[in-house]
Amino acid sequence: MRKQSSGQRGQGTAAAGKRRAGNAPILFVLPALFFFFSVFLYPILRTILMSFFRIEGITDPIPKWSFVGLQNYEKLFRTALFRISLWNLFRIWFLGGILVLSLSLLFAVILESGIRGKRFFRAVIYLPNIVSAVALATMWLQYVYSPKFGLLKTVFSSLGMKSLSKIQWLDSAHKFESLLLAYCFGMIGYHMLIFMSGIERIGTEYYEAATLDGAGRFQQFRYITLPLLKGMFRTNLTMWSVTSVGFFVWSQLFSTVTADTRTITPMVYLYMQVFGAGNSVTERNAGTGAAVGVLLSLAVILIFQLANRLLRDRDLEF
Repeated sequence: MRKQSSGQRGQGTAAAGKRRAGNAPILFVLPALFFFFSVFLYPILRTILMSFFRIEGITDPIPKWSFVGLQNYEKLFRTALFRISLWNLFRIWFLGGILVLSLSLLFAVILESGIRGKRFFRAVIYLPNIVSAVALATMWLQYVYSPKFGLLKTVFSSLGMKSLSKIQWLDSAHKFESLLLAYCFGMIGYHMLIFMSGIERIGTEYYEAATLDGAGRFQQFRYITLPLLKGMFRTNLTMWSVTSVGFFVWSQLFSTVTADTRTITPMVYLYMQVFGAGNSVTERNAGTGAAVGVLLSLAVILIFQLANRLLRDRDLEF
């Protein structure tokens, strides 16, 4: 009996050890799950919930929230200033996207064509990305667009283009275009590197075979490079959409008025609603700001899904 009980105890100890060993991976994963929930999932769920309430202060406890349903969303689309901010954001995303992605692709193709000084030119083009947005915007405002001694005025005057040298680049008629040009200047290098990484991963045997078949540089670009860069286009389009949606600092720096219809974007409008800033906000409502955040997130998700469908490929992935 003693031997049998000892054997049973040994079997029980072994089974318990196996259970503990089986639970070990779960214990290792728990901190990561807690971090994911507290840092990512909880803020998302709380923001979605807040969008259905009227909340005077963003730090107000839940008992102080007043349920309003979809009124925050209805109010947004009835507000002319918010609709203007959406139109400005669409122009930044569409026009700026065409300019940035076209130039970044052009520079990537040129740098990957085997020219000398590739590393130097790559660093120069990427340099604006390591400068803060505040410093970069200040440079454009003070040294490029200045009506007295700005770079554009100096260049146009030296070329004898008097009409162009007299343009006030920061007035209401030209402010948006000036803002867009300055912003795009600082974004080209980032997207260029993504395109370059895709081009570097295309096998040289494709170009060698095309050369033997008599294909020129343009034909190689059209039938080899572009099709094999669909993954890079998808990545760049998604990243451009994310950065465009978060457009805030440039808008604030290019306008002394918070509710400037030429520069306002949804992120600026969100800030006005949450913190009561601006000359057109009479009351704070963090719920309306949360609704803006939810709409912007849905827009990015929609663009991402469309990009996956339209730029579906079976080739390189970034």
